[in-house]
Amino acid sequence: MISILIPTYNYSVFSLVENLQKQCENANVTFEILVLDDASTDKNNVEENSKINSLENCSFEILEKNIGRSKIRNLLAEKAKYAWLLFLDADTFPSNSNFIQHYLEVFSRENSVIFGGIEYPKNTAENFSLRYKYGTERESISLEERLKNPYRSFITMGFAIKKEVFEKIKFNENLAGYGYEDSVFALDLHKRNIALLHIDNPVIHLNLENTGDFIKKSELALQSLSKFYNNGAIDGETVKILKTYLKIKKWNLLFIAKKLFALLKNPLLKNLNSPKPSLFFFDLYRLGYLSSLKSKDA
Repeated sequence: MISILIPTYNYSVFSLVENLQKQCENANVTFEILVLDDASTDKNNVEENSKINSLENCSFEILEKNIGRSKIRNLLAEKAKYAWLLFLDADTFPSNSNFIQHYLEVFSRENSVIFGGIEYPKNTAENFSLRYKYGTERESISLEERLKNPYRSFITMGFAIKKEVFEKIKFNENLAGYGYEDSVFALDLHKRNIALLHIDNPVIHLNLENTGDFIKKSELALQSLSKFYNNGAIDGETVKILKTYLKIKKWNLLFIAKKLFALLKNPLLKNLNSPKPSLFFFDLYRLGYLSSLKSKDA
């Protein structure tokens, strides 16, 4: 028995739900698909998603006010009635026609959390270059590579978890903001010695931001990362860029990092907005931005 949980905001998920429903029926499993809309402002998407209520064992509900990424996921889990939860982001899609069956095959008493991986569609559009390159080289990791560091390579974009286990951990609602929820959640799993099983059953991440939006979201994520560290929600070893930042801070070199960032920011942005962006330059940009954050951002 499985509850598939999908939070959405200004995004159409009808085709995703339709595909998942057919897969569940083909797998002959007891299921429900719950979609919660976080107070979307796009009426066209809301109208499209409303058709979900016409599908058997599927429901679509709109929240009156926006509650954020962590709270809406926790609320979905509260509404779920089955033993296994499958969380999927709205902008994902199964990579194969046996996606649900592959998860069902590894549901057991021994397994508590299961992650199938992330893939990206073929996309060479110039304005998506940086996001696509980052996704394919940093997030779309093979099963062999993920097994080397199972908690660091975990992404909440698509994963299954026992409801009884999720109720003990949940998403941290005290940590508002965008970004690094994956790292916080994975660290909590690790601290509680909750086993994380990796399998080869990825979702495809469809909705790629253009370079300007991706850089802005990356900056917001770094602000969240700083807050998470200061609040003790994440340690200095879990995220590579934070680990590097803390070394620079320990060596009293933050002032140099800030000056270099001010000097190199525009040249770095020029490269990142080009058809062939460098992820090394993107790392330098993010490290410089993190080093330049004021106390109010942290």
